[in-house]
Formats: sequence, structure tokens, C-alpha cells
Amino acid sequence: MSLLATIDEDAATGATAQMYARERERVGHLPAYAKAFSTRPQAYDAWRALMAAVTSTMPLRRFELVTLVAARELRSTYCSLAHGAILADQFLTEQDVAQLAAGGWPEALDDQERAVATFAAKAARAAADITVGDIEVLRRRGLDDAEIFDVVLATAARCFFSTILDATGTLADAEFAGRMSDDLRRVLTFGRALPPD
Repeated sequence: MSLLATIDEDAATGATAQMYARERERVGHLPAYAKAFSTRPQAYDAWRALMAAVTSTMPLRRFELVTLVAARELRSTYCSLAHGAILADQFLTEQDVAQLAAGGWPEALDDQERAVATFAAKAARAAADITVGDIEVLRRRGLDDAEIFDVVLATAARCFFSTILDATGTLADAEFAGRMSDDLRRVLTFGRALPPD
């Protein structure tokens, strides 16, 4: 569902049809976010290129942690569900992800990860309020300036994508309901609800 007109899969041609086919093959179904980009598939291709660049220099666990806390600050249900599911599948327990989504700090996070998550949350919520002190915290926790810039890139990228989905009224895919417990799904639903069954 979207507040804007999108192109149905059976009506898609050219670059849109190609994008749909790639995303269906990549994730196993046609995700709602792909339909949100249906009238501008070149913008989606640029997004995928940006994500490839951002994740090429950053550990996946850190990227997913930054992405979830940024999505939480943005109240993005879609992105919170997507990246909360990845964290719960690959790196943390569902209980840890739920605690993180609620603004807490699970014991599974080390001091560096807590500092990174705190910085990403502030950058997503109020980037103009970031100070040299915030940067120094990350330096003291062992990140160099290029790694700090990676955190900024991942946060800013999430702001871009989450804004597109929420501003177009794009609802998260119903498939998320089967990827996690009802309790975790509820705590990751910050803004727009999942579509009804």
C-alpha cells in the first residue's frame, strides 16, 4: 500500500520490471519498498549502489545496529522490522533486540557498540546537535575518523530510505509477521502498523 500511485507487477515494463524481478529474486517476494520506487527505478538503483558502498567498509553487525537505532528514532516501522529481524536472526536474541528497540542497552552490546548506537540515535534525531564531544566519545572507544564517517553514512542513508517509505505511506510487508515473535513485532512497530492479514 502507498499513498501515491505505484505500478503493479503485472503492468511493469522496462527498468521497473527489471527492478521488480531483481528484488523478487533477492528477497523471495516483491517487497512494498520496491513498489514505492516503481515510477523512479533509477533512484532505487542508486540507493542499492549507496548501500553497497556503505556496507563495504563497515562490519555488518555495526551497520544493522546503527540502522535499527536510526529507524527507531525516525519511528520507521518498516525499517525497524526489517533490520530488527536481521539483528535477531544473525547477531542478538529477540530479547536483546526488543530491549534495544525500547531504548535500552542489552548486555550483548559492548561499550563501543553502545557508544556507536548512542551517536547514531542522536544523529538521526538531531544531527545539528552533534558536537566534537560526541565524536570524541567514539574516538575513545576505538573508532577512527573513517569509521565514524561510516556510522554517519549509515545513519544518513537510513534517514533517506525511512523518509521515503513513511512519506509515501508504504506499509511494511506482511511477511515480517512470520519472521519474529508477536512480542518483538509489537515493540518494533513504532509508526505505521503492518497491513492487516
